[in-house]
Amino acid sequence: MRRSAVRKAQPSAQDVHVDAILSNISVAYMQAQDHFIASKVFPIVPVNKQTDKYYSYTKNDWFRDEAQRRADATESAGSGYGLSTAAYSCDVFSLHKDIGNQARGNADAGIDLDRDATQFVTQRLMLRQEIQWATDYFATSVWATDKVGTTDFVKWSDYTASDPITDVESGKQTILAATGFLPNTLVIGYNVWRYLKHHPDIVDRFKYTSAESITTDMVAKLFEIDRILVAKAVKATNQEGETAVMAMVQGNNALLCYVNPTPGLLMPSAGYIFSWKGVSDGLGLNIGISKWYEQKLKADRVEGEIAFDDRVVASDLGYFFSAAV
Repeated sequence: MRRSAVRKAQPSAQDVHVDAILSNISVAYMQAQDHFIASKVFPIVPVNKQTDKYYSYTKNDWFRDEAQRRADATESAGSGYGLSTAAYSCDVFSLHKDIGNQARGNADAGIDLDRDATQFVTQRLMLRQEIQWATDYFATSVWATDKVGTTDFVKWSDYTASDPITDVESGKQTILAATGFLPNTLVIGYNVWRYLKHHPDIVDRFKYTSAESITTDMVAKLFEIDRILVAKAVKATNQEGETAVMAMVQGNNALLCYVNPTPGLLMPSAGYIFSWKGVSDGLGLNIGISKWYEQKLKADRVEGEIAFDDRVVASDLGYFFSAAV
């Protein structure tokens, strides 16, 4: 049963008034921005309209061998490609945080309520985008190829029987054979990386060449892909007031895909993220922050908005490992 909307608890005067000895200390559970990968995997396409269309080309037209020998004074062989349109629609997500007059009037030095409210709202919007990214891209039945741990391959946490190097090579071959593009990006949940970097097959490749801890760059070179992105975002799955239940957003999965480094017309990519700039009142930003005074509440309101649409553009440019560990 859905709970009815309630006004979230706000800090009281006692919450923001602290002993002098603690005035230079502020502790908040702020996740580092590099823990979020939603804006790093697929190209972000800033758009001026909340809804619109983009072009989609017929893949097969680009792979047929139709060039012919040309006799003198004759026409060349002709060809062409199919063109259709697909639509995007950027959903707007918003959240606000109120700063009451009483709280502001009693706040000690070292507490910047406006800054804290802005960071709070911004991080919550980034978390919403991260969770939506995982729903739209990091799941089965999204990409052309799904491989499920134990069923289709040995989970990489099984150090005796698994072979992650061969598994990734199989994914690369599958995407190349279907599209003509070699995948260049591997996105993995943190728990997957925790096992992968200590896998004997990988450690063995570096034991005579490096004494350093194995990094994502090192494994990316081993896999012959451009980059590995490790998703580290954490979410709370409980309702407010309930016992805290924490979980990793991306779970124990991995996505191998081709991401076009220079998105544009005729440039295929596994996915694009359309981001509506209208939320920032013409500033061209993908997160808009507004502030105004609510007379009825006797409080300043800090409100954030974000608008985006995660689109799978070419499902055959993605290869998904479900339950990789």
